[in-house]
Amino acid sequence: MSTQLGLIVVSACLGALIGLIRQWSEQRDKPGEMNFGGVRTYTLWSLLGCLASYLTEHYSTATLPIALFLIGGHLTMMHWRDGRDGHPGSTTFVAALLTCLVGALVNWGHQQMAVLVAALTMVTLGSKQPLHSWTRHFTTEDIRSALQFAAISGVILPLVPDSALGPYGAFNPYSTWLMVVLISGLGFVGYLLMRLLGAQAGITVTGLVGGLASSTATTLTFSRRSKDEPELSSSYAFAVVLACTVMLARVGVMLAAINADLARVVALPFVAMALPGVGFAIWQWRTHRAQSSTETTVEPPKIRNPLGLGMAIKFGLLYALVAFLVKAATAMQFTASLLPLSFFSGLTDMDAIALLMANSLHDGTVATELAAKCVIVGAIANSIMKGGFAISLGSPQLRRKVSIVLGLTVAAGVASMIFLV
Repeated sequence: MSTQLGLIVVSACLGALIGLIRQWSEQRDKPGEMNFGGVRTYTLWSLLGCLASYLTEHYSTATLPIALFLIGGHLTMMHWRDGRDGHPGSTTFVAALLTCLVGALVNWGHQQMAVLVAALTMVTLGSKQPLHSWTRHFTTEDIRSALQFAAISGVILPLVPDSALGPYGAFNPYSTWLMVVLISGLGFVGYLLMRLLGAQAGITVTGLVGGLASSTATTLTFSRRSKDEPELSSSYAFAVVLACTVMLARVGVMLAAINADLARVVALPFVAMALPGVGFAIWQWRTHRAQSSTETTVEPPKIRNPLGLGMAIKFGLLYALVAFLVKAATAMQFTASLLPLSFFSGLTDMDAIALLMANSLHDGTVATELAAKCVIVGAIANSIMKGGFAISLGSPQLRRKVSIVLGLTVAAGVASMIFLV
Protein backbone atom coordinates (compact mmCIF):
# COMPACT_ATOMS: atom_id res chain seq x y z
CA MET A 1 0.00 0.00 0.00
CA SER A 2 1.39 3.41 -0.97
CA THR A 3 1.89 6.15 1.60
CA GLN A 4 -0.98 8.22 0.22
CA LEU A 5 -3.39 5.28 0.30
CA GLY A 6 -2.43 4.65 3.92
CA LEU A 7 -3.20 8.26 4.78
CA ILE A 8 -6.61 7.93 3.13
CA VAL A 9 -7.37 4.84 5.20
CA VAL A 10 -6.31 6.59 8.44
CA SER A 11 -8.46 9.60 7.57
CA ALA A 12 -11.46 7.39 6.85
CA CYS A 13 -11.03 5.52 10.15
CA LEU A 14 -10.82 8.70 12.22
CA GLY A 15 -13.85 10.16 10.46
CA ALA A 16 -15.78 6.93 10.99
CA LEU A 17 -14.98 6.97 14.72
CA ILE A 18 -16.21 10.55 15.05
CA GLY A 19 -19.36 9.67 13.09
CA LEU A 20 -19.93 6.59 15.22
CA ILE A 21 -19.94 8.62 18.44
CA ARG A 22 -22.15 11.28 16.83
CA GLN A 23 -24.65 8.70 15.61
CA TRP A 24 -24.68 6.88 18.95
CA SER A 25 -25.27 10.14 20.81
CA GLU A 26 -28.16 11.14 18.52
CA GLN A 27 -29.83 7.74 18.67
CA ARG A 28 -29.52 7.63 22.44
CA ASP A 29 -31.24 11.01 22.75
CA LYS A 30 -34.02 10.11 20.29
CA PRO A 31 -34.33 6.34 19.78
CA GLY A 32 -35.54 5.42 16.33
CA GLU A 33 -34.61 8.79 14.86
CA MET A 34 -31.43 9.99 13.21
CA ASN A 35 -30.79 13.66 12.69
CA PHE A 36 -28.10 14.94 10.39
CA GLY A 37 -24.76 13.14 10.01
CA GLY A 38 -23.60 9.71 11.08
CA VAL A 39 -20.81 7.26 10.37
CA ARG A 40 -21.01 7.59 6.59
CA THR A 41 -21.23 11.37 6.55
CA TYR A 42 -18.29 11.95 8.89
CA THR A 43 -16.18 9.37 7.06
CA LEU A 44 -16.74 11.24 3.80
CA TRP A 45 -15.97 14.59 5.41
CA SER A 46 -12.64 13.29 6.70
CA LEU A 47 -11.82 11.80 3.29
CA LEU A 48 -12.72 15.11 1.69
CA GLY A 49 -10.33 16.94 3.99
CA CYS A 50 -7.51 14.50 3.25
CA LEU A 51 -7.95 14.65 -0.53
CA ALA A 52 -8.56 18.41 -0.58
CA SER A 53 -5.34 19.06 1.33
CA TYR A 54 -3.48 16.76 -1.07
CA LEU A 55 -4.84 18.67 -4.06
CA THR A 56 -4.03 21.97 -2.31
CA GLU A 57 -0.38 20.94 -1.99
CA HIS A 58 0.08 19.65 -5.53
CA TYR A 59 -2.43 21.41 -7.78
CA SER A 60 -4.48 24.32 -6.47
CA THR A 61 -4.01 26.17 -3.20
CA ALA A 62 -7.71 27.04 -3.10
CA THR A 63 -8.98 23.45 -2.95
CA LEU A 64 -9.11 22.99 0.84
CA PRO A 65 -10.57 26.46 1.55
CA ILE A 66 -13.24 25.81 -1.07
CA ALA A 67 -14.04 22.40 0.47
CA LEU A 68 -14.42 23.94 3.94
CA PHE A 69 -16.56 26.74 2.48
CA LEU A 70 -18.82 24.27 0.71
CA ILE A 71 -19.29 22.14 3.85
CA GLY A 72 -20.07 25.22 5.93
CA GLY A 73 -22.42 26.60 3.29
CA HIS A 74 -24.23 23.29 2.93
CA LEU A 75 -24.79 22.97 6.67
CA THR A 76 -25.92 26.59 6.92
CA MET A 77 -28.49 26.07 4.17
CA MET A 78 -29.74 22.87 5.82
CA HIS A 79 -30.07 24.72 9.11
CA TRP A 80 -32.17 27.56 7.75
CA ARG A 81 -34.21 25.49 5.32
CA ASP A 82 -35.36 22.84 7.80
CA GLY A 83 -37.25 24.22 10.78
CA ARG A 84 -37.71 20.83 12.42
CA ASP A 85 -35.64 19.41 15.26
CA GLY A 86 -33.68 17.32 12.78
CA HIS A 87 -31.75 20.22 11.24
CA PRO A 88 -27.99 20.35 11.82
CA GLY A 89 -27.07 22.58 14.72
CA SER A 90 -23.93 24.41 15.77
CA THR A 91 -22.34 21.27 17.22
CA THR A 92 -22.75 19.45 13.90
CA PHE A 93 -21.39 22.48 12.05
CA VAL A 94 -18.20 22.64 14.11
CA ALA A 95 -17.77 18.85 14.21
CA ALA A 96 -18.02 18.69 10.41
CA LEU A 97 -15.32 21.30 9.89
CA LEU A 98 -13.07 19.66 12.50
CA THR A 99 -13.52 16.26 10.84
CA CYS A 100 -12.51 17.73 7.50
CA LEU A 101 -9.44 19.30 9.10
CA VAL A 102 -8.59 15.97 10.77
CA GLY A 103 -8.29 14.47 7.29
CA ALA A 104 -6.12 17.40 6.23
CA LEU A 105 -3.83 16.95 9.25
CA VAL A 106 -3.37 13.28 8.40
CA ASN A 107 -2.33 14.16 4.86
CA TRP A 108 0.12 16.76 6.12
CA GLY A 109 1.84 14.19 8.33
CA HIS A 110 0.50 15.44 11.66
CA GLN A 111 -1.03 12.13 12.70
CA GLN A 112 -0.67 12.69 16.44
CA MET A 113 -2.42 16.03 16.24
CA ALA A 114 -5.13 14.50 14.06
CA VAL A 115 -5.75 11.70 16.55
CA LEU A 116 -5.86 14.21 19.43
CA VAL A 117 -8.36 16.46 17.63
CA ALA A 118 -10.48 13.45 16.68
CA ALA A 119 -10.43 12.14 20.25
CA LEU A 120 -11.44 15.52 21.71
CA THR A 121 -14.21 15.82 19.13
CA MET A 122 -15.52 12.36 20.01
CA VAL A 123 -15.44 13.10 23.74
CA THR A 124 -17.33 16.35 23.21
CA LEU A 125 -19.94 14.76 20.97
CA GLY A 126 -20.44 11.82 23.30
CA SER A 127 -20.79 13.85 26.48
CA LYS A 128 -23.95 15.74 25.53
CA GLN A 129 -26.25 14.16 28.11
CA PRO A 130 -23.70 14.07 30.98
CA LEU A 131 -22.84 17.73 30.36
CA HIS A 132 -26.49 18.77 30.28
CA SER A 133 -27.17 16.81 33.47
CA TRP A 134 -24.06 18.30 35.06
CA THR A 135 -25.00 21.91 34.38
CA ARG A 136 -28.49 21.39 35.85
CA HIS A 137 -26.88 20.91 39.25
CA PHE A 138 -25.48 24.44 39.29
CA THR A 139 -27.20 27.17 41.24
CA THR A 140 -27.26 30.86 40.43
CA GLU A 141 -24.75 31.41 43.24
CA ASP A 142 -22.40 28.81 41.76
CA ILE A 143 -22.44 30.49 38.35
CA ARG A 144 -22.03 33.95 39.86
CA SER A 145 -19.05 32.83 41.93
CA ALA A 146 -17.39 31.06 39.00
CA LEU A 147 -17.82 34.07 36.70
CA GLN A 148 -16.60 36.41 39.41
CA PHE A 149 -13.52 34.33 40.04
CA ALA A 150 -12.80 33.90 36.32
CA ALA A 151 -13.00 37.65 35.76
CA ILE A 152 -10.77 38.50 38.71
CA SER A 153 -8.15 35.83 38.03
CA GLY A 154 -8.18 36.22 34.26
CA VAL A 155 -8.12 40.01 34.19
CA ILE A 156 -6.38 41.11 37.37
CA LEU A 157 -3.78 38.34 37.76
CA PRO A 158 -1.83 39.34 34.61
CA LEU A 159 -1.97 43.01 35.67
CA VAL A 160 -0.83 42.85 39.30
CA PRO A 161 2.86 43.58 39.87
CA ASP A 162 5.18 40.63 40.19
CA SER A 163 7.57 42.23 42.65
CA ALA A 164 8.30 42.23 46.39
CA LEU A 165 6.48 45.02 48.23
CA GLY A 166 6.07 46.19 51.82
CA PRO A 167 8.25 45.57 54.89
CA TYR A 168 10.90 42.92 54.30
CA GLY A 169 9.58 42.58 50.74
CA ALA A 170 7.10 40.10 52.16
CA PHE A 171 4.15 40.87 49.90
CA ASN A 172 4.19 39.83 46.26
CA PRO A 173 0.71 40.53 44.81
CA TYR A 174 1.18 38.20 41.85
CA SER A 175 2.48 35.29 43.90
CA THR A 176 -0.23 35.72 46.54
CA TRP A 177 -3.07 35.77 44.04
CA LEU A 178 -1.58 32.90 42.07
CA MET A 179 -1.74 30.78 45.23
CA VAL A 180 -5.37 31.83 45.69
CA VAL A 181 -6.11 30.68 42.14
CA LEU A 182 -4.37 27.35 42.72
CA ILE A 183 -6.00 26.42 46.01
CA SER A 184 -9.45 27.69 45.00
CA GLY A 185 -9.32 25.89 41.66
CA LEU A 186 -8.34 22.60 43.28
CA GLY A 187 -11.03 22.99 45.92
CA PHE A 188 -13.57 23.75 43.19
CA VAL A 189 -12.87 20.38 41.55
CA GLY A 190 -13.84 18.63 44.77
CA TYR A 191 -16.81 20.95 45.23
CA LEU A 192 -18.15 20.12 41.76
CA LEU A 193 -17.74 16.41 42.32
CA MET A 194 -19.55 16.69 45.64
CA ARG A 195 -22.42 18.61 44.04
CA LEU A 196 -22.69 16.12 41.18
CA LEU A 197 -22.61 13.05 43.39
CA GLY A 198 -25.33 14.35 45.68
CA ALA A 199 -27.09 12.15 48.18
CA GLN A 200 -26.51 9.01 46.12
CA ALA A 201 -22.77 9.09 46.77
CA GLY A 202 -21.38 6.10 48.62
CA ILE A 203 -19.59 6.83 51.85
CA THR A 204 -16.23 5.95 50.30
CA VAL A 205 -16.59 8.36 47.40
CA THR A 206 -17.97 11.03 49.71
CA GLY A 207 -14.93 10.78 51.96
CA LEU A 208 -12.50 10.87 49.05
CA VAL A 209 -14.13 13.84 47.37
CA GLY A 210 -14.58 15.57 50.73
CA GLY A 211 -10.81 15.47 51.15
CA LEU A 212 -10.43 17.34 47.88
CA ALA A 213 -13.13 19.90 48.57
CA SER A 214 -12.66 20.50 52.32
CA SER A 215 -11.51 17.90 54.82
CA THR A 216 -12.35 20.31 57.64
CA ALA A 217 -15.99 20.67 56.51
CA THR A 218 -16.23 16.90 56.05
CA THR A 219 -14.91 16.29 59.57
CA LEU A 220 -17.27 18.82 61.13
CA THR A 221 -20.34 17.60 59.25
CA PHE A 222 -19.93 13.88 59.82
CA SER A 223 -18.85 14.32 63.43
CA ARG A 224 -22.08 16.20 64.16
CA ARG A 225 -24.17 13.65 62.26
CA SER A 226 -22.70 10.77 64.21
CA LYS A 227 -24.53 12.02 67.33
CA ASP A 228 -27.83 12.31 65.48
CA GLU A 229 -27.36 8.97 63.72
CA PRO A 230 -25.19 6.87 66.02
CA GLU A 231 -25.93 3.71 64.03
CA LEU A 232 -23.91 5.24 61.16
CA SER A 233 -21.00 6.33 63.37
CA SER A 234 -18.68 3.72 61.90
CA SER A 235 -19.39 4.86 58.36
CA TYR A 236 -19.01 8.50 59.30
CA ALA A 237 -15.68 7.79 60.97
CA PHE A 238 -14.61 6.07 57.77
CA ALA A 239 -15.50 9.18 55.73
CA VAL A 240 -13.65 11.50 58.14
CA VAL A 241 -10.49 9.39 58.06
CA LEU A 242 -10.59 9.17 54.27
CA ALA A 243 -10.99 12.94 53.93
CA CYS A 244 -8.08 13.63 56.29
CA THR A 245 -5.88 11.15 54.43
CA VAL A 246 -6.75 12.53 51.01
CA MET A 247 -5.88 16.00 52.31
CA LEU A 248 -2.25 14.88 52.69
CA ALA A 249 -2.19 13.61 49.11
CA ARG A 250 -3.76 16.85 47.86
CA VAL A 251 -1.14 18.99 49.61
CA GLY A 252 1.59 16.74 48.24
CA VAL A 253 0.35 17.26 44.69
CA MET A 254 0.25 21.03 45.18
CA LEU A 255 3.81 21.03 46.51
CA ALA A 256 4.99 18.97 43.55
CA ALA A 257 3.44 21.51 41.17
CA ILE A 258 5.25 24.42 42.82
CA ASN A 259 8.50 23.00 44.17
CA ALA A 260 9.48 19.44 43.29
CA ASP A 261 12.44 19.45 45.70
CA LEU A 262 10.26 20.16 48.71
CA ALA A 263 7.68 17.61 47.54
CA ARG A 264 10.38 14.92 47.42
CA VAL A 265 11.57 15.71 50.94
CA VAL A 266 8.09 15.57 52.49
CA ALA A 267 6.90 12.60 50.41
CA LEU A 268 8.11 9.91 52.82
CA PRO A 269 6.86 11.72 55.97
CA PHE A 270 3.48 12.26 54.30
CA VAL A 271 3.33 8.58 53.37
CA ALA A 272 4.09 7.68 56.99
CA MET A 273 1.36 10.02 58.20
CA ALA A 274 -1.11 8.57 55.70
CA LEU A 275 -0.47 4.94 56.66
CA PRO A 276 -2.78 4.92 59.74
CA GLY A 277 -5.64 6.29 57.67
CA VAL A 278 -5.01 3.89 54.79
CA GLY A 279 -4.78 0.95 57.19
CA PHE A 280 -8.00 1.94 58.94
CA ALA A 281 -9.79 2.43 55.62
CA ILE A 282 -8.76 -1.04 54.39
CA TRP A 283 -9.79 -2.64 57.68
CA GLN A 284 -13.11 -0.83 57.74
CA TRP A 285 -13.89 -1.68 54.14
CA ARG A 286 -13.09 -5.36 54.58
CA THR A 287 -15.05 -5.53 57.83
CA HIS A 288 -18.23 -4.05 56.38
CA ARG A 289 -18.03 -5.48 52.88
CA ALA A 290 -19.72 -8.73 53.93
CA GLN A 291 -22.35 -6.94 56.00
CA SER A 292 -23.90 -5.00 53.15
CA SER A 293 -24.05 -5.50 49.42
CA THR A 294 -24.26 -1.76 48.80
CA GLU A 295 -22.41 1.18 50.21
CA THR A 296 -24.04 3.46 52.75
CA THR A 297 -25.82 6.34 51.05
CA VAL A 298 -25.20 9.64 52.75
CA GLU A 299 -26.08 13.26 52.27
CA PRO A 300 -22.82 15.02 51.31
CA PRO A 301 -21.53 17.74 53.64
CA LYS A 302 -22.53 21.31 52.97
CA ILE A 303 -19.44 22.94 51.50
CA ARG A 304 -19.33 26.54 50.39
CA ASN A 305 -18.26 27.28 46.84
CA PRO A 306 -14.46 27.85 47.08
CA LEU A 307 -14.53 30.19 44.08
CA GLY A 308 -16.48 32.87 45.91
CA LEU A 309 -14.72 36.21 46.18
CA GLY A 310 -15.07 36.27 49.96
CA MET A 311 -13.32 32.93 50.44
CA ALA A 312 -10.60 33.90 47.94
CA ILE A 313 -9.90 37.16 49.77
CA LYS A 314 -9.79 35.40 53.16
CA PHE A 315 -7.25 32.88 51.92
CA GLY A 316 -5.21 35.65 50.26
CA LEU A 317 -5.12 37.66 53.48
CA LEU A 318 -4.12 34.60 55.51
CA TYR A 319 -1.39 33.76 53.01
CA ALA A 320 -0.09 37.34 52.99
CA LEU A 321 -0.09 37.48 56.82
CA VAL A 322 1.84 34.22 57.16
CA ALA A 323 4.23 35.35 54.41
CA PHE A 324 4.95 38.57 56.29
CA LEU A 325 5.58 36.73 59.55
CA VAL A 326 7.92 34.26 57.84
CA LYS A 327 9.86 37.05 56.12
CA ALA A 328 10.10 39.04 59.34
CA ALA A 329 11.29 36.00 61.30
CA THR A 330 13.98 35.15 58.76
CA ALA A 331 15.08 38.78 58.37
CA MET A 332 15.53 39.11 62.12
CA GLN A 333 17.13 35.65 62.27
CA PHE A 334 14.32 34.25 64.40
CA THR A 335 14.11 31.08 62.32
CA ALA A 336 13.31 29.07 65.44
CA SER A 337 9.92 30.80 65.51
CA LEU A 338 8.95 29.36 62.12
CA LEU A 339 7.93 25.99 63.55
CA PRO A 340 5.50 27.48 66.11
CA LEU A 341 4.21 29.80 63.39
CA SER A 342 3.64 26.80 61.11
CA PHE A 343 1.78 25.03 63.90
CA PHE A 344 -0.63 27.90 64.46
CA SER A 345 -1.06 28.37 60.70
CA GLY A 346 -1.85 24.66 60.34
CA LEU A 347 -4.58 24.99 62.95
CA THR A 348 -6.24 27.50 60.64
CA ASP A 349 -5.35 26.32 57.14
CA MET A 350 -2.84 23.68 56.08
CA ASP A 351 -2.65 24.96 52.50
CA ALA A 352 -1.32 28.42 53.35
CA ILE A 353 1.84 27.29 55.16
CA ALA A 354 2.51 24.50 52.64
CA LEU A 355 2.29 26.80 49.64
CA LEU A 356 4.29 29.52 51.39
CA MET A 357 7.14 27.13 52.21
CA ALA A 358 7.21 25.92 48.61
CA ASN A 359 7.51 29.51 47.37
CA SER A 360 10.03 30.46 50.07
CA LEU A 361 12.47 27.89 48.70
CA HIS A 362 12.47 29.64 45.33
CA ASP A 363 13.73 32.93 46.75
CA GLY A 364 16.07 31.31 49.28
CA THR A 365 14.21 32.62 52.33
CA VAL A 366 14.07 29.23 54.03
CA ALA A 367 16.30 26.17 53.74
CA THR A 368 14.81 22.96 52.37
CA GLU A 369 15.04 21.00 55.62
CA LEU A 370 13.39 23.77 57.64
CA ALA A 371 10.68 24.24 55.01
CA ALA A 372 9.92 20.52 55.10
CA LYS A 373 9.66 20.56 58.89
CA CYS A 374 7.32 23.53 58.73
CA VAL A 375 5.03 21.71 56.28
CA ILE A 376 5.01 18.60 58.47
CA VAL A 377 4.29 20.67 61.59
CA GLY A 378 1.39 22.29 59.74
CA ALA A 379 0.04 18.85 58.86
CA ILE A 380 0.41 17.72 62.48
CA ALA A 381 -1.47 20.79 63.71
CA ASN A 382 -4.21 20.27 61.14
CA SER A 383 -4.64 16.64 62.23
CA ILE A 384 -4.83 17.72 65.89
CA MET A 385 -7.48 20.31 65.03
CA LYS A 386 -9.65 17.78 63.18
CA GLY A 387 -9.19 15.26 65.94
CA GLY A 388 -10.42 17.89 68.37
CA PHE A 389 -13.51 18.46 66.22
CA ALA A 390 -14.26 14.74 66.18
CA ILE A 391 -13.79 14.36 69.93
CA SER A 392 -15.88 17.39 70.87
CA LEU A 393 -18.69 16.90 68.34
CA GLY A 394 -18.84 13.20 67.51
CA SER A 395 -20.49 10.16 69.01
CA PRO A 396 -18.44 7.89 71.32
CA GLN A 397 -17.80 5.36 68.55
CA LEU A 398 -16.66 8.01 66.07
CA ARG A 399 -14.53 9.73 68.73
CA ARG A 400 -12.76 6.51 69.55
CA LYS A 401 -11.95 5.54 65.98
CA VAL A 402 -11.02 8.95 64.64
CA SER A 403 -8.93 9.91 67.67
CA ILE A 404 -6.93 6.68 67.42
CA VAL A 405 -6.25 7.10 63.70
CA LEU A 406 -5.43 10.81 63.85
CA GLY A 407 -3.39 10.23 67.00
CA LEU A 408 -1.27 7.73 65.09
CA THR A 409 -1.08 10.22 62.22
CA VAL A 410 0.30 12.88 64.56
CA ALA A 411 2.75 10.38 66.08
CA ALA A 412 3.95 9.41 62.60
CA GLY A 413 4.46 13.08 61.76
CA VAL A 414 6.52 13.70 64.90
CA ALA A 415 8.60 10.57 64.25
CA SER A 416 9.16 11.69 60.66
CA MET A 417 10.53 15.02 61.81
CA ILE A 418 12.95 13.26 64.13
CA PHE A 419 14.15 10.41 61.93
CA LEU A 420 13.34 11.30 58.30
CA VAL A 421 13.90 15.05 57.93
